[in-house]
Amino acid sequence: MDQKTIFHKFVSFIAAVHEVKHDFTKDVKLDDITPVQYAILEYLAVSQPVTLSQISDCMHMSMPNTSRELKKLTEKHLCEKTTDPGDQRKQFIRLSDNGQAMMDAAFEGLEARFLQRIQHASADDLAAIEHALDVLSANVFYPPKA
Repeated sequence: MDQKTIFHKFVSFIAAVHEVKHDFTKDVKLDDITPVQYAILEYLAVSQPVTLSQISDCMHMSMPNTSRELKKLTEKHLCEKTTDPGDQRKQFIRLSDNGQAMMDAAFEGLEARFLQRIQHASADDLAAIEHALDVLSANVFYPPKA
């Protein structure tokens, strides 16, 4: 298979990932949390600690908008900032205990939907899915830095 064909399959895969993510998260109800705030909390849950600029870049948001949303999340006691001891100008953002509990509950719902989706997969298919995720992670999503 040539690289162009693989690329087109990859684009279709990414579109499907977005659609599945929407299906999995559309019914997640979190008190007083907007979809943008949920996306930030979800990113924090899997990538923390992160900087303001990392969140801004990942969410495709301006720095002022990201800062404003983080301020709201901090006021709701869902995330917290810590200062880098080696560089007082640098701050890291992570989930607070309340934010972690909220995301744990949200991920339980997502896990239930995922398990329902794969309930008829054979053991071989589950092994293939796990292998495919490992290969994608190693080569596409988190490739070694050159």
